[in-house]
Amino acid sequence: MTPSATGQGAAQPPIALLWIWVLAAAWILPGLIGHDPWKPDEAYTFGLVYDLLQRGDWVVPMLAQEPFIEKPPLFYLSAAAIASIFSPLLPLHDAARLTTGLYMALTFAFIAGAARELYGTYHGRLTVLMLMGCVGIVIRSHQLITDMSLLTGFAAGFYGFALALRRPARGGFWLGIGVGIGFMSKGLLAPGVFGIVAALLPLYPAWRNRGYLLCLAVAALACAPWLLIWPLALYDRSPALFDEWLWVNNFGRFLGTNEFGPPADTAHYLRILPWYALPALPLAAWTLWRARLRDVLAPPLALPLTGFVVILVVLSLSADARELYALPLMLPLALLATPATDTLRRGTANLMYWFSVMGGGFFVIVAWFYWSALELSLPQRLHDHLLDLQPGYATGFKWLPFTLGVLYTVGWIVLLLRLKKSRERPVIAWAASMTMVWGLLAILFVGWIDTGKSYRSMIADMQKALPPKYQCIASHNLGEPQRAMLHYFANIITFRLDNPERQRDCDLMLVHGVASEEYVPLGPWEKIWEGARPGDNVERYRLYQHTDIN
Repeated sequence: MTPSATGQGAAQPPIALLWIWVLAAAWILPGLIGHDPWKPDEAYTFGLVYDLLQRGDWVVPMLAQEPFIEKPPLFYLSAAAIASIFSPLLPLHDAARLTTGLYMALTFAFIAGAARELYGTYHGRLTVLMLMGCVGIVIRSHQLITDMSLLTGFAAGFYGFALALRRPARGGFWLGIGVGIGFMSKGLLAPGVFGIVAALLPLYPAWRNRGYLLCLAVAALACAPWLLIWPLALYDRSPALFDEWLWVNNFGRFLGTNEFGPPADTAHYLRILPWYALPALPLAAWTLWRARLRDVLAPPLALPLTGFVVILVVLSLSADARELYALPLMLPLALLATPATDTLRRGTANLMYWFSVMGGGFFVIVAWFYWSALELSLPQRLHDHLLDLQPGYATGFKWLPFTLGVLYTVGWIVLLLRLKKSRERPVIAWAASMTMVWGLLAILFVGWIDTGKSYRSMIADMQKALPPKYQCIASHNLGEPQRAMLHYFANIITFRLDNPERQRDCDLMLVHGVASEEYVPLGPWEKIWEGARPGDNVERYRLYQHTDIN
């Protein structure tokens, strides 16, 4: 299997490139605006963006006026710049979240370029559709999180490796840019992964030449500014903070030498991939099953297969694991799944097509039924149940989400009706169904979900209980998301008891705990408020006032 072979004689695609990008835009846009920063990842990420906008310090990321150097600042800088541009039109947090959409669009563009280089004409759009259809990527790729720029860095890196087969210098440039973006997004993961991949590729004949050496040399030059400027600036500002970033938040998290919780199970990602990477994983497996040894050693399969194995091994060896970290695995899987459309058996293709159609149709009925219950009180019993889950949500018919929901539903039906029979039809139908499902969720129910995921109403309620005059507020067991949202919604900076450098003798104390057990501070403290996010029956926040005031 060679790029030229797959590109020659390719049939006219059943859907034009313009409509692929329209579908991609319909996939990207819902969920980017219309809700507050959600716990936990969005809340603390936006807190860093908000502090950057206020203080303008790009060297040391700050959260509620405290250094927070878990990750380099590229995503925060990007979000701050975009928020500055669009905040006159949108709330600041919504404007910042547009950054996620930008990085996701770049990810689609880079991974499509990699597929075109590996497989030829028309295959780039198929890889984008494969990626759009992956179940695990949908929700995360609409959140304000640094993993979105990391994903873009990985996509650019794969594009660089693929392009290097034809144009080594240009491929090396994009490889270096991808490594740099990944590094400035989350640290050493991207340089480590691509360094291992670069060392393994010469095992395949296609990368055993002088052109590949030129690619690596250019990549080293291209990524050098990304890898040097910020770390040197951080070290110059504070060697202690530099050591904390490098050894605690990079090597420490990976090796499990710090207190970040129990080590993760090495099989964590193998367990989640069957649903997280659906349908790319089974299609990628089919591609490898059909390939002979000669095809597996050829660049179109060798590059994504090597990338997938390296990423999986590195993630599995890490002591810190979350489903969120599996996002980069979707890129090589989407590339590996792309050739499956050329060899998929008719029965399997029809099964995938009708499963996406029937599953999407079932969801349309369920979504509109629940919307009717939520907004129109039809049926009343389900309406009451939904409000019990999210008390405080203001129900009622709203024209804008209703109109957009109808457009997504009708657009999905029209696309399926106009879609001609072809090898690509199951992939297009699956991606379109996932777009419709996400669109209806993000449009019809975002307000209801936001009621329970946002800290806004809880913080507003706490503000009512604050005395007219107080010195400061200490905090106990208060996490980064809560401190960030207190800063954003109420301009409240707390002084943590568990941070010796920030401790103060305050006359108020905010304690984060659980409903079943109350932590009472030692000394003459009186509880003046207790609350939680709407519908949260587990967490509790309690505000105490020092009664011994002279």
